[in-house]
Amino acid sequence: MLCRPESPAAKEKRSLQRLYFSLPNKLRTRITVSAMNKAELVEAVQKALGEDATKRAAEDALGAVLDSISGALKAGQKVQIIGFGTFEVKNRAARMGRNPKTGEAMQIAASKSVGFKASSTLKGSL
Repeated sequence: MLCRPESPAAKEKRSLQRLYFSLPNKLRTRITVSAMNKAELVEAVQKALGEDATKRAAEDALGAVLDSISGALKAGQKVQIIGFGTFEVKNRAARMGRNPKTGEAMQIAASKSVGFKASSTLKGSL
């Protein structure tokens, strides 16, 4: 399997992440690890679409994908993207917990959350 050479920025980010997770908990808050935000993702989509694609078209495409995924999840469906992963709604049962400030027992209500499971293809590429 051939790998593309890493850019200097990617190498720096990876080394920062390794450093962050190897530090004791009290020092971790002082180092921030950068993450891709929506604007950077729109730029990446625009570059992938080619020179004739506008930023607006890339933003609309990304918005359509995200809206479709969230709409399907709201309807209770599972969204499976082959080669990337699966999004699904997970139900959390009600349970007893403790207030960390007072130590008092309290009831935590049932809730729903979104789960993501990466595909083996994505895991293998990391």
